[in-house]
Amino acid sequence: MSRTIVVTGGTKGIGRAIIERFASEGYQVLTCARSESDLKKLTEDIKERFSNVHIKWMQADLSKRSDVDSFTYWVNTNSKSIDVLINNTGAFIPGQISQEEDGNLEFMIQTNLYSAYHLTRGLVPSMVAQSSGDIFNICSVASLKAYDNGGSYSISKFALYGFSQNLRHELKEKGIRVISILPGATWTASWEGVDLPEERFIKSSDVAESIWSAHRLSHSTVIEDIVIRPQLGDI
Repeated sequence: MSRTIVVTGGTKGIGRAIIERFASEGYQVLTCARSESDLKKLTEDIKERFSNVHIKWMQADLSKRSDVDSFTYWVNTNSKSIDVLINNTGAFIPGQISQEEDGNLEFMIQTNLYSAYHLTRGLVPSMVAQSSGDIFNICSVASLKAYDNGGSYSISKFALYGFSQNLRHELKEKGIRVISILPGATWTASWEGVDLPEERFIKSSDVAESIWSAHRLSHSTVIEDIVIRPQLGDI
């Protein structure tokens, strides 16, 4: 019986690396992103590399509640069961709280927190019904401590980590594991143009590998938090 993974923001960076890792193990994939062309390219690449994997996608901007609701309905319609949910959608706008543009907080709360909150609420009933499933929330080391120009991004990631911890507490007796992933600077499109070598960053594939390893543990065990940093420390 095939297993299914749902990944938000699946066309780039960590999201794409997760899809590639689970597809290599034969998991069927449901994903979304804002760019239709990126989704089509992802689908072509996955089908070329993993011919036995079915990948379906929906174009959606999860910073918008209406798109979250549409994607939730679409996932429930296109899957008999959900084995893994990856709440990966996120946005990063650097700045200081006292100086950043008005609206930054609202946008990043909507994107980084509300997308995960509303999607999880819409999908978790089926996971509860089957008494199994893993939920991974892609938080950040910015969820743990303040840093320069973290601003509203750090606030939103603190909130996502709080959501993840509460969800873990609520679902632990229902057979569902909730894992918070807290990566430091990871080599993604967000860092393009930065005058630092790629080797100074975490590889997206390493984040994906840590998620796969946590997922493969015995269901009587959970790694609640995974903190991943560049070997030379935070950037």
